[in-house]
Amino acid sequence: MPGDELGRFWHATLTEAAELPLDVQLTSVATPLAGCDVYDVSFAGAHGHRVAAWLILPGSRAADGPAPCTVQFLGYGEGRGHVLDSVLWPALGYATLVVDTRGQSGAGGRAGATPDPVGLTHPQVPGFVTRGILDPATYYYRDAYVDAVRAVAVAAGHPGVDAGRIATTGRSQGGQLALAAAVLSPLVGAALVESPFLAALPDPTRVPDRQPYRELLRFAESYPDLVPRAARTLALFDVAELAAYGRCPALFSVAGQDQRCLPETGYAAHARYPAPKRLLTWPLAEHAAPNTPLRLAEAEFLAGVFAQAAPPAPAFWQEGHDR
Repeated sequence: MPGDELGRFWHATLTEAAELPLDVQLTSVATPLAGCDVYDVSFAGAHGHRVAAWLILPGSRAADGPAPCTVQFLGYGEGRGHVLDSVLWPALGYATLVVDTRGQSGAGGRAGATPDPVGLTHPQVPGFVTRGILDPATYYYRDAYVDAVRAVAVAAGHPGVDAGRIATTGRSQGGQLALAAAVLSPLVGAALVESPFLAALPDPTRVPDRQPYRELLRFAESYPDLVPRAARTLALFDVAELAAYGRCPALFSVAGQDQRCLPETGYAAHARYPAPKRLLTWPLAEHAAPNTPLRLAEAEFLAGVFAQAAPPAPAFWQEGHDR
């Protein structure tokens, strides 16, 4: 997709979203976590809809100063769960903001607290991937990407967070949102992108017959005449397309046996990413499998990036340049 079309769409979308105040609300929460301050967070996402998150601050930030921060995005169907589900980064000395994905909750026992109040505008199949897909302005992931960009701004605005050292992170749909936010937000200093969803899409009829891609196949089967319109919308949200405008360091991870987010789609996103980057491949790993060596590599990567953190550059849509 030509960069000027991508830039125009995201300039209009994010400029409009920026007119809404973040309206951040934080409530201190008592937890068993020793030495951490935990907050139940909500903020105004796309259209002013409330988005829920957890903010976990490690140690006494008043004594230690602002901490680097990871903004964590979640896999398809997952909610933010309990704070005990997200203690890795605080244990490593990072603040972390764990962000709900609108309307999604319950996968793997992780409950969410964020509805998706947007009404349906045309036929879809059950789920979120085809919701509003005939028009980029109504597509579900438009609002999800806006929520992600605004979540980064929420993290950057907290006094316990070092706004110059913010990383986005996630796997599958979370990797998709982490990459999108890293490209679209000028506040992101690094990205950890694992097996990203909605990357390098050929068209809605040639994707893996696995959830959540299966929703695209069912849509194409039910509404074949609408497939070209759906494909045009998807091109604006394909994170391999957006990756071509990355400007912060990124660590990509690909699972060699992934039958859902196929390895070649992760490779495509990495290949198009022009900023400093690293690629890790796990030849025998399946989709979203637990991977301790990857977590160690991510910690090492962020430590290196943030040790020499430079001021983030403007996002591509702000400057309006093509690539």
